[in-house]
Parts: sequence; C-alpha cells; structure tokens
Amino acid sequence: MSLPDDGTQIFETHRPRLVRLAYRMLGSVAEAEDVVQDAWLRWQQADRTAVDTPAAFLSRIVTRLCLDVMKSARSRRETYVGSWLPEPMIEEPDEMDQDDLTLTLMLALERLSPLERAAFLLHDVFGVPLDEVAATVEREPAAVRQLAARARKHVQDSRPRFPVARDEGSRIAEAFFVATRSGDTNALRSILAQNVVIRSDGGGKVLAFLNPIVGLERVLRLYEGLSRKLGIKKADTFEPMRIDGLPGYVSFERDNVFQTTAFAIEDGKITEIYITRNPDKLRHVAEALSVSGAPETRH
Repeated sequence: MSLPDDGTQIFETHRPRLVRLAYRMLGSVAEAEDVVQDAWLRWQQADRTAVDTPAAFLSRIVTRLCLDVMKSARSRRETYVGSWLPEPMIEEPDEMDQDDLTLTLMLALERLSPLERAAFLLHDVFGVPLDEVAATVEREPAAVRQLAARARKHVQDSRPRFPVARDEGSRIAEAFFVATRSGDTNALRSILAQNVVIRSDGGGKVLAFLNPIVGLERVLRLYEGLSRKLGIKKADTFEPMRIDGLPGYVSFERDNVFQTTAFAIEDGKITEIYITRNPDKLRHVAEALSVSGAPETRH
C-alpha cells in the first residue's frame, strides 16, 4: 500500500469521523479536538507502511486516548457546579443525522461505564466489527458483546418512541422562545408536557439552575416569575438550529448571557429542556456561527 510520506492526506480524510467518535466518547468538543491532535502525533510516529486499515488503526488510537481522558473527566464531574450537560454540537445541514445520537442519548451514555460506552459507540454507532472493538478495548469478543448489549439496553430506554419531524420541532422551539419572551403562560402550557424537566448548565461561571426543574407547574411558575422580575425583552440574537440532533436555538438572554437551548419532544410536547450557559462550552458555537458578542468575543 502506498502512503504519502507524512500521512497527512489519509489522516485528514478520517479526521471528521475521529472527532465525532471522540466527542461522543467525551461529551466535549475541546477535549475531542485535543485527543484527535494527539492521535495525529501518534500517527506521524507510527510505521504507516505496516498499517493495512488506517480507519481501524486511527479509531483504536482515539478510543484508547478517550478512555484515558475519561478517568480524570469522571472525577471532575463529581465536583462540577450544578447540572452537567455535553457541550452542544451545532449541526450543519449536510451533517445532520450522521450517527443518530441526540443530546438526550448523550446523557444516557453518561450512565454507562467507559468500556460500555466505547463498545456501544464503536459497534452500534460507528459500525466497527466486534472483533476489532475487542482488540481496541483489549477484551475478549464475548465480553465486548455483553458490554454492548448492556449499553444498548440503557440507551434504548432513552430513545424517543416517535422522532419529531424537523419542521414540527422548529415550530415548537420557536413557540417556546416567543412564549417565554412575551410572558404568555397559556401558550407555554400548550407546548409543555406534564413531566417536563429543565436542565441548565452554567458550570459555576454564570447564573443557572443548580438542580433540574421538574414538572409543568414548577416550570410555568419559574417563567412567570422571570417575566415579572425581568420584563419583556427582545433577543439580541435568536438563531433556530439543530443542537445534537434536537430542535433548538442560540440566543442572548435577559442577563446578556449567550446560551443554547435544545428540546426533547414527545407527542407534540416538550419533555426535556437543555440549556447550556457555561461560556467554556460555547466558544466553538460562537466561532461556528460568527456571533458577535459571544464568549471571548464581547469587549
């Protein structure tokens, strides 16, 4: 097999897939990019003439690096201030539904062990053969099959019964935005499920709900209170978009904080609201959208 001297072309061909794999493993865009850069250094140092399948070789490197990162990441999560959410991944139109993992399912993956997560992602999501997964995580194929099966059961419970159509999701997301901005409680009630939950991630950097807000009446009282206290204010920025496979938007809120808001929707009602406000998690979003005044760009 003839490879370029420095392997750049082959690596760059696989880079988008490697970043997606690392992001799904870690829930962090910045950490995923760091891992892939480390994989690039190892690829440069490897004897590439002995590599028959670069995709498998690179996936193995990235997975093992991610497993190392996850050891320290879990200890950091234990001291994280408030709810932890994965860094929001903004989807470009030509990238939609590449791996069918939504933000809701990403949170389900957090309940798995690192090896279960690796087995599920590699085999079920990225289509890596079981024997190759076993070699990657250095376990017997039978053990990996059990890991993937356990992970699949946990994740299956979090999959929506009936995925919402894109147009419908966009309509509901905009209706939520308008209702919360205008203080229209009746309109908000019409689109929220009885068991709706809000999770807000500020990371201790900006104001956010430390604990999930659960239940329709509590959520309505929350937004009623915010409307009375802060009044009606037009958004500085409102951009509807898909966030990790879910309908949502980016905005500047009343306290001038840049945030993403994403929604899980069942039977036409919002069941989960995911609000990411931690500026450390939003730099890549601001850069992707070229949003003036977003994290690290407001002066």
